[in-house]
Amino acid sequence: MAERRYWIGVASHDDVETAVTDGFVQLNHGKAGPLERLQPGDGFAFYSPRATYPRGSVLQAFTAIGRVADGPIYEAQAPDATQAFRRPADYFDATPAPIKPLLEHLTFIRSKANWGAAFRFGLARVPRDDFAAIASAMGRDADVDFA
Repeated sequence: MAERRYWIGVASHDDVETAVTDGFVQLNHGKAGPLERLQPGDGFAFYSPRATYPRGSVLQAFTAIGRVADGPIYEAQAPDATQAFRRPADYFDATPAPIKPLLEHLTFIRSKANWGAAFRFGLARVPRDDFAAIASAMGRDADVDFA
């Protein structure tokens, strides 16, 4: 097995809830390309800038955490009747964690003043220590969940 990697995907909280309930990862409005970077066993968390897309209330929190599951990328019909690519995922029970208390400790966020830039492409690979800090803030133990 390849070395486990850790990722943060960006989606509104309502879209995250659907992904968690149905056990999938969907990124960048259903594009396949970002999903091709993820491998089974990789750690994955969602960051939700807003409660709903596109202009819902500001949330700015990590809202789900889990692992990329075995299985191929597949195509599904999204609620808006468009086709969307998805990848299977298994999520843990977790508590949403606001990002602002974590900002000073997350090394993948280089500019603390312009921290939102780290999420502009919809998917970011992050160091294990950063992922572990996020997991801890969400009530998870990365050493157990991602051993």
